[in-house]
Amino acid sequence: MLMIVLILVGGLVITYLGSLLFVKKDQNGKPVPVEPEKIPDINCCGAHEVCEKDTLLSASDEVVYYDDEELDQFKFVSPQDYTSEQTEQFREILFSMRDEDVAGWLRSLQLRNVELPYAVREEALMIVADVRDIIRGARVV
Repeated sequence: MLMIVLILVGGLVITYLGSLLFVKKDQNGKPVPVEPEKIPDINCCGAHEVCEKDTLLSASDEVVYYDDEELDQFKFVSPQDYTSEQTEQFREILFSMRDEDVAGWLRSLQLRNVELPYAVREEALMIVADVRDIIRGARVV
């Protein structure tokens, strides 16, 4: 019984000392609440500000077409199964649109169950990242 009491008291002492060492405090010595770290989604494109602004992560299920209705024929086609001609078809559409529309286009394709060929997907995500950098002011055009 004494051993259990000593373990509990020891645990409380360790917890108290840890709170003194590791809890952030304001100027008056009061604990400051700490925001929990957000773990990034493994499937995220990494363009949160652009995605949210341009509906890539929008809760809306409304499909918006970007003069690309012909891409619906590729519904449920796996990215590695595209021919070079089909890949070029995606690339032509990508490079015909304004950079700030790319995130919305990606969301539209996602809603339509159309996966991009790997190479075009990487190019599209680079454009989205560039737009995000410009919005954040990290790059000057």
